[in-house]
Amino acid sequence: MSRYNAKVAERKWQDIWAERDSFATREDEGKPKYYVLEMFPYPSGRIHMGHVRNYTMGDVVARYKRARGFNVLHPMGWDAFGMPAENAAMERKVHPAAWTYQNIDTMRGQLKSLGLAIDWSREFATCSPDYYRHEQALFLAFLQNGLVERKESYVNWDPVDHTVLANEQVIDGKGWRSGAPVERRKLSQWFFKITDFAEDLLAGLDTLDRWPEKVRIMQRNWIGRSEGARVHFRLAGTDDLLEVYTTRPDTLFGASFCAIAADHPIAQRLARDNPAVTDFIEACKRTGTSEAEIETAEKLGFDTGLRVVHPFDPDWTLPIYIANFVLMEYGTGAIFGCPAHDQRDLDFARKYGLPVTPVVVPEGEAAESFTVGAKAYDGDGRLGNSRFMDGMTVPEAKARVLDELERLGAGTREVNYRLRDWGVSRQRYWGCPIPVIHCEACGVVPVPREQLPVLLPDDVTFDVPGNPLERHPTWKHVDCPSCGKPARRETDTCDTFVDSSWYFLRFCGLDPDQPLDRAAVDRWMPVDQYIGGVEHAVLHLLYARFFTRALQKCGLVSIAEPFQGLFTQGMVNHETYKGADGKWLSPEDIVRDVEGWKTRDGGAVTVGRSEKMSKSKKNTVDPTDIIDTYGVDTARWYMLSDSPPERDLDWSENGIEGAWRHSQRIWRLVSEPATALPDAGSPAPATPSENALALRRATHKAIKAVTDGIDSFRFNTAVAQLYELTNAVNGFKPSDEGDAWALREALEILVRLSEPMMPHLAEEAWEALGHATALAETPWPHADESLVVDTTVKVAVQVNGKLRATIELARDASKEDAEQAAFADAKVLAAIDGKEIRKVIVVPGRIVNIVA
Repeated sequence: MSRYNAKVAERKWQDIWAERDSFATREDEGKPKYYVLEMFPYPSGRIHMGHVRNYTMGDVVARYKRARGFNVLHPMGWDAFGMPAENAAMERKVHPAAWTYQNIDTMRGQLKSLGLAIDWSREFATCSPDYYRHEQALFLAFLQNGLVERKESYVNWDPVDHTVLANEQVIDGKGWRSGAPVERRKLSQWFFKITDFAEDLLAGLDTLDRWPEKVRIMQRNWIGRSEGARVHFRLAGTDDLLEVYTTRPDTLFGASFCAIAADHPIAQRLARDNPAVTDFIEACKRTGTSEAEIETAEKLGFDTGLRVVHPFDPDWTLPIYIANFVLMEYGTGAIFGCPAHDQRDLDFARKYGLPVTPVVVPEGEAAESFTVGAKAYDGDGRLGNSRFMDGMTVPEAKARVLDELERLGAGTREVNYRLRDWGVSRQRYWGCPIPVIHCEACGVVPVPREQLPVLLPDDVTFDVPGNPLERHPTWKHVDCPSCGKPARRETDTCDTFVDSSWYFLRFCGLDPDQPLDRAAVDRWMPVDQYIGGVEHAVLHLLYARFFTRALQKCGLVSIAEPFQGLFTQGMVNHETYKGADGKWLSPEDIVRDVEGWKTRDGGAVTVGRSEKMSKSKKNTVDPTDIIDTYGVDTARWYMLSDSPPERDLDWSENGIEGAWRHSQRIWRLVSEPATALPDAGSPAPATPSENALALRRATHKAIKAVTDGIDSFRFNTAVAQLYELTNAVNGFKPSDEGDAWALREALEILVRLSEPMMPHLAEEAWEALGHATALAETPWPHADESLVVDTTVKVAVQVNGKLRATIELARDASKEDAEQAAFADAKVLAAIDGKEIRKVIVVPGRIVNIVA
């Protein structure tokens, strides 16, 4: 038997596809469009198994949809700006551009080795001036349309990367890339006004029925719409007001204090005359702005000595504290604390000896006797200790208290959002320059369109931390475009999430003069199927949804939602290993013998749990090694076959070897068929044998099942069906020419259905079966419904309630036929054992029940 030579066949077919330009996007108005896109990669150096899984899934969809008659757009690019390039510049003494483009060259070659059906003519990198000049034009369009503003704000400062981080980029109080604890700093920053679209972004989630529900929930929570009240607390002895936003106005009678942010105007006023206040405010600034850090930090307060009057009782006053857990950016920068029903407030009240009055009492409890201990009560119940609201449910009390606040002029109904405006300023070199100029006479002046792009200077140094653009001796010094006087360029660059918030639109058409080819965008958008990791549910996907809406407001696109369908794939995991010294070991460092895993020099190995492949834990598998050993189709097949695509995949050497054996089996069935096959395209026999009909049924059932599996993103079930068809072909024993025709059909269908998963093997097998046209240009097969529908059913036979046999009947068998077949079965007759038959119950197509 000749073994399938993957290395030769894969090189051969990749060259043929490139020569024929097989996967170039055709502007064919006669076909329905289909835009499939995987989240584009960061060029970090080499691809990993996560890339293989992600891009294989997209490739299956692209090849399948093309075969189904769609006009397919399946492009690729590079998310190429960002801190890793600057870190590499400092560590390796190379320019970020050189490092980035070298990595792109390497990874492009690796991705091409996967045989992806990609239109490479549309490739771009976001760090190219040909891309970021258009991003600068879009920034100016946003500025012109009131979607950008510059303001002072407390920000998350990464002390290692020396840059600002959005709240979404702070994970457990640490920078998402550096892992360093973030600090609070007040800086002038550029913001995209995403909050203008909060309600629309929220409502739009209801239209995304082809998105995972968990992603929609994450975005709803991040937008954080809340209905509540803006309550006016009058400062005691004055007519000044402290405004508080709350979602729980029903708990106002449980209030025991008010707290304000460190940068609240009242706190700032007090700090001018009180050094102790100043010191406390400075301490507050040493914590980050993320909710995670605020929740875990010790709750600290400073008693200002000021008091406010309760809105419902002029004789009741509450102390005002400056607190480190209140942020000016959320609500009004002030809260009232109800310790009995909020754990944070309770911890604070216990620390500072403040009253704790329950006002929501569980059903069946008496308000007079119900108490709160170390844990706040956040359950449901009825109001107590609340005067005019006593006995009401929480919803009833909310409605009543809002009416009363508005009647007294002490508050108003208000909708609030957790979502903050998107701070896009980053203090780094390797990013898109923000195209504005600061002039002392004219203020902020946009760079004229004809002067774009604002190019990054090449002659920068990374010998000290910080932004090289700020230190550059000449780059930032320019004349004002408006008055001609000496001025200063903006030295901040854009958050890299700006780059990835519109790249999918640029892929539709690469107009050299405009950011977007409007006609092409209208034709291709929205993306029909977007594929990527769930870790981007907020960071990237929410920003992209906002960006598309902002472009719509600017009149540049006609759609609001960029991604019609979203699929979030699972991660690729591998066992972890440690040596006797506790250090991580890679799979290449160990060997297995009869006693288990050992290091190559015989040392002990501790096997840990299976975790996401990562360089830090050395549990990675290099795709290049797998491809060199088994071939790319084997890697693709294994990535699709082992588990449902939305779940994590545990890498297994046995699994990849099993996939390789399957590819060899298909090649053997094609290259050494069980009988001589008729020529390709030969007519079907007029009266096929039952043997041939059985194989044809298996074949056409596989067409339907694989089609359904790919359509529903159940790639693993599609693979399982192909295993079944392979087994059916392998076990087929042809006896005449009609059987040989059925075998050819089965082999052709097996190969055709396997092509999205194993394209190189499928093309080679298709050619071996005598076809001159490549599979990449061959339509998807259609199942013959008459062969898909089973003509027989399996029916259970019970005797006195116990299953005794299973018989096969025609689907339309009569009751009499069913009874006759049941009584003809030897096992049934033995169970009856000559007893008198008292009753026979037949449920057509399901069961025959004999009572004897």
